[in-house]
Amino acid sequence: MTKLQNIQQLADLELIEAYQSSQDKSYIGVLFQRYLHLVYGVCMKYFKNEDESKDAVMNIFEKLITDLNKHKIQNFKGWLHIVSKNHCLMELRKKPKLISGQDYHFVESNEYAHPAGENSEPSILKEQSLNNLEKSIEKLDSSQRICIELFYLKQLSYVEVAEQTGFNMNQVKSYLQNGKRNLKNLMDQYE
Repeated sequence: MTKLQNIQQLADLELIEAYQSSQDKSYIGVLFQRYLHLVYGVCMKYFKNEDESKDAVMNIFEKLITDLNKHKIQNFKGWLHIVSKNHCLMELRKKPKLISGQDYHFVESNEYAHPAGENSEPSILKEQSLNNLEKSIEKLDSSQRICIELFYLKQLSYVEVAEQTGFNMNQVKSYLQNGKRNLKNLMDQYE
């Protein structure tokens, strides 16, 4: 048997241990071959674009080179699924979003926001919206406010929010869901 055939016979955790001790990237290559379809499927679910998904798959596996040295992994397939999902969500958060209000629609970007069909000053509207958002966030329950700030403003993953707050995953998801709903209701009051 060749070295590659021997490597391919190893279980996921054995491959990770071998990589951590030797830093030989051929072990990651075997993991890449095993789980390429899984990671690509997760990326397609979020991006719905082949090229973006292929780029994301490569970025995720490049990230594994460093991440596998940082984490103690018990279930590689489950861990990789979460890493892939979080990567896609982080990339999607970086894109501009369309936000709808009752009287206007505006696009968030780093430079401006403007109401459709009106000739008002874009930066004033954006500043007013951001002030309203800030006031609304302050009115949230403390648990919801903390989770909203960490997840959306600091762009941490569910796992990172749970680690920083001490909440379990179900609590984090619940606080985020309820916080978003309450935030929308509070923002609607300003409109």
